Parts: sequence; C-alpha cells; structure tokens
Amino acid sequence: MTVSMTGYGRSKAEAGPFSVNIEIKSVNHRFSEYHIRMPRQFMVLEEKMKKKISQYIHRGRVEVFVSLEGEWPLKRKLNVDWDLLDEYFHFMKEAQAKYGFQESYAVQSMLNREDLIHIEETEINNDELEILLLNAVEEAAAGLKKMRAAEGIELSRDVHSQLHQLESKVKELKVLAPDVSLHYKDRLTKRLQEFLNGQIDEARIVTEVAIFTEKADINEELIRLNSHIQQMLLTLSQEEPIGRKLDFLLQEMNRETNTIGSKANDSEIAKKVVEMKSLLEKMKEQVQNIE
Repeated sequence: MTVSMTGYGRSKAEAGPFSVNIEIKSVNHRFSEYHIRMPRQFMVLEEKMKKKISQYIHRGRVEVFVSLEGEWPLKRKLNVDWDLLDEYFHFMKEAQAKYGFQESYAVQSMLNREDLIHIEETEINNDELEILLLNAVEEAAAGLKKMRAAEGIELSRDVHSQLHQLESKVKELKVLAPDVSLHYKDRLTKRLQEFLNGQIDEARIVTEVAIFTEKADINEELIRLNSHIQQMLLTLSQEEPIGRKLDFLLQEMNRETNTIGSKANDSEIAKKVVEMKSLLEKMKEQVQNIE
C-alpha cells in the first residue's frame, strides 16, 4: 500500500472543564524525525508520545503541537502553623485591648500572613492526565495516517500511469533499435561513395557496421529497464514502507536511460530518451513523497 509522507491529523480530549488539543502534521523526510511542542507538564510523556505515533508513521518529519484549555484539576490543602498562629492571636488580642483594633482587622491580618496560613496546590490523578493525552495523540496520529493513505492512493495512481507510459516507450525503442545499424550502414555507404567516387569496399562497410552495431546495441539496457519497471509495479502493491526502494529503482532506470541515449546514435531514439527522462523526473518528484 502506497502511503504519502504528507498529512495532517488533529484531536481533542476532555476531562471536565479541562481539555487537551493535539495537532500532528508531517512532510517528506529521508528518515523519521519528531518535533514536539507542548506545555511543561507534558514533557515527561514525550517519549511515550513518539512511541505511540511511530505505530502509525514509519518515515517523515513529524511536528506535534499540544495545547491546553481550562485548568487541570488541582488538589488544594490548607496548611496552618497552629503554634505560631496561637502566639500571633494572643499578640493581636493584647494589641486590640491596648490600641483598640477592630476584631475583623485582626482576623484579616492573620489570613494575609503566608507564614501562618497558606494554600498548597498539587496536581491530582497524573495517570488520568497521561491516558487523556496519549489517547488524544493516538487519535490524531490515526487521522494523520488516514490522510497519508488517501494521498498515497493518488500518488500510486500517478506513478502507475507514468510507469505504463515508460513501458510503452521501451517497447517503441525495441522496435527502433534494429533499424539503427541499417540507418548507419546507409549513411556510411553514401558518405564513402561521395568521397571515393562510388568505389567502396563492401567488406570494410560490413566490418564498420558490425563494430557500430556492437557499440550501439541497447538491448541489455532495455531488458534491465523493463525489469525495473516490473519491480516498481510490484513494489507499489507491497504492504510496507516502499519509498526508499522506489527511489533506488528510479536511479537505476535513469542510469539505463542515460546509457541508451549515449549509445544509440539515432535521432528518433534520442527523442524517445528525452520523453523517458521527463517521465522519470515526474516520478522522482512523486516518489520522494512516498513513505
């Protein structure tokens, strides 16, 4: 199954007034690469997030964005220094009697002193936070994979079309190849007749044509080229990451095509080679985005 390396997925998970939003996008890359941006309290879960995403994505540059809405539930505890508070209370009573302070002022004064009374906040149920986040990550990753698979279908169709066009060009070259030596013989004979006033050595011509034919023979290149085409078609149907294998096959096909262009001294074949190189370049652009 052909899968694109470009895609986008998102999800949102809620727990009461608190929610976490996940966005994942990916683009083509030679290897797997992760860039995660998220609030500090989630940093300890980064490796678990990568592991979860890697179940859906095998190659590409992946960017993950995590944002929060609302406040995560906190456990609040009132801490009171009762001994110090007793001393402070007795002091305030004496000060109230001596200076006439209002009782409400004394109470408010004690409540404002953090050394006497303060509220301690701690996050509760970190396990729930982890489950919430990882479930959201998995949902976003599944959405990303679905989009990559859909685009992969289109990539596969396009590459299939170009491969079949290339296959047709190879068949056309097989038809043209035998005529190359005949055209060369005609050109050579005509040239020698012009220079030698019609007195030519037929044996020499046969020898020269044989040498040229051996040098210009593109049959092996055509056989290898057709083999690579069949391998690419087979690879496109495999249920695994295939991008690197396709890229390698394209390099080999491009090498064979260049060899054909350099060996065959024929204008029609040269024209076909240009058309083939154009198809290979189009396929290269598509294959670079296949996982």
